[in-house]
Amino acid sequence: MLQRMRPRGRPKTSRLPRSEQLRRAKRAQRARQRLANVVEVQFPLPGPVAAKLAAARRAPNFPELLDRALDRLVVRLAHYPQLHDLAWNRVDEYLTAREAFQLYERNWRLIDAGTLEARERELIERLKADLGHDEINA
Repeated sequence: MLQRMRPRGRPKTSRLPRSEQLRRAKRAQRARQRLANVVEVQFPLPGPVAAKLAAARRAPNFPELLDRALDRLVVRLAHYPQLHDLAWNRVDEYLTAREAFQLYERNWRLIDAGTLEARERELIERLKADLGHDEINA
């Protein structure tokens, strides 16, 4: 009598080869991330900074904290009408805070202070305090 040999390894739950299973799982993961509006970003960081970021990522409210920190560093042009007008030739949606402050300083003569919205006035005050030693050199 011939005895049937059992195949070694884990039992097969799919007829597809492992490489195809992994490819499909990755495709499904990317589809879920797109639906959740999640984007992966990779960029080089010095080791100590990367370690701090990895530790901070474990905080339960990390996305909100990161967003607040980034709001101090970058300015979204669409939120500030007069700054948006000054940056008419820019293609980016965001400027660094330093670039925004420099735009305000160089073009202060074009700013209509009477029609500044409260949000934009607060931005200018924050930029003055952070970058301009509480004044705009205009």
